Amino acid sequence: MNAFPGQPDNLTDGPRRSYQVRPDELEGAVRETLSHQVALARPLGVDPAGQAIRRANRIRRRRTGAGVAVAAVVTVLLSAGMARLGTETGRDGSPIVVIGDPDQASRPIPTASVPGVDPAPGPSAGLLGSETLVSADGRRLVLPDVGPAERVQLLPGGNGWLVVGTPTAAGRSLWTVQDDGLVQVLLAGAGAIVLAAESGQVAWRDGSDLLVAGVVGNQLIGAARTPAPAGAVPVRFVDDSVLVRPDPAEAGHTLWRPGVGQLTEAVDQESLNFYGRLPDGRLVGQISRAGRTCLALLDPTRRLNPVQTGCGPDLSQDGVGGVSADGRWLLVNGRVGEVDSALLVDLRRLGPNTTAVAAGPPMTGAIVWSDESHASYLDGSGALVRVDVGQARAGTPASPAAVPGVSAGDRPVLVADF
Repeated sequence: MNAFPGQPDNLTDGPRRSYQVRPDELEGAVRETLSHQVALARPLGVDPAGQAIRRANRIRRRRTGAGVAVAAVVTVLLSAGMARLGTETGRDGSPIVVIGDPDQASRPIPTASVPGVDPAPGPSAGLLGSETLVSADGRRLVLPDVGPAERVQLLPGGNGWLVVGTPTAAGRSLWTVQDDGLVQVLLAGAGAIVLAAESGQVAWRDGSDLLVAGVVGNQLIGAARTPAPAGAVPVRFVDDSVLVRPDPAEAGHTLWRPGVGQLTEAVDQESLNFYGRLPDGRLVGQISRAGRTCLALLDPTRRLNPVQTGCGPDLSQDGVGGVSADGRWLLVNGRVGEVDSALLVDLRRLGPNTTAVAAGPPMTGAIVWSDESHASYLDGSGALVRVDVGQARAGTPASPAAVPGVSAGDRPVLVADF
């Protein structure tokens, strides 16, 4: 059957060329054809090598892009949160220096400043010595390579110390001292510095602003700032807010909640000092009323309104004091008759007839309550005073005792434990 009409079928009309080929000739032709096909380099439909190269290039580009993005984010965060602490306009005094070194292999105190910020005069390695810590039970620990300290407390996680330097003509400094010996300067040339109880946050004065930042490792992150009146200083943390005294020469405090709004005017006109906090959140402080100073419990949720007062004890206005963990006892400086003394006050009996008993010599620095009935502090000579509430109430004030290993004239810093 003819598959194509009109065209002859070679099966019926005969072949147009001869198929009389000998077997050896046919075999030779097949061999020759196959050899030509083998010798000819045909392009592959899929190029494995090219695909691998292109895939590697894409991966490299993605990794490079991701690295650049991460570097950009880190740079923006550090620049916005750290470097701008010293570069904004309308500021008074020398800018602070904020340093954060993620390289844990570096051990010497860094001298580099944040780019674009002139370094403020600060501590140098040649001027630094050591700082002696004393625990509440009388043990001693020496921190090398830090300047004279005003306050020391554990870093978050307990793997080192956060050290607030004493005030100098150049301002205060803030260090971290890790257990492995790494010493890092976080702030230099700052104004007043206060720490949260757990060391997770720090607030400080810088020029015409107040700032708050979190402490993470050897860096300050998430800084927030607000303009502040001349002379305004941070006093302490109250939850997520910072208690601020707008004018140290005048009574009154205000609460600043970073990230929510600017600092407002003083919300009370009586408070002078704050000593601690009760378990229910009320603050224990000192107020000025009718020409005398009184103790008071103030409610931070009600514009620091005094909700309970006691005007019996003769109180000092130096602001030194501490509240026991259960909120019952207050140690505060004052006078018994004509003698300066640390006073013990029962806050559960705060009222018109509040009384106080002598607990020991006047206090300096921090007060550490070991439990509900025992507290420790340092007196003016750097000796350790350990107060027993029961003995003080029975008429036996505590006596100072020299700390072994602390030389005369050395002013150690009291810490809770190490």
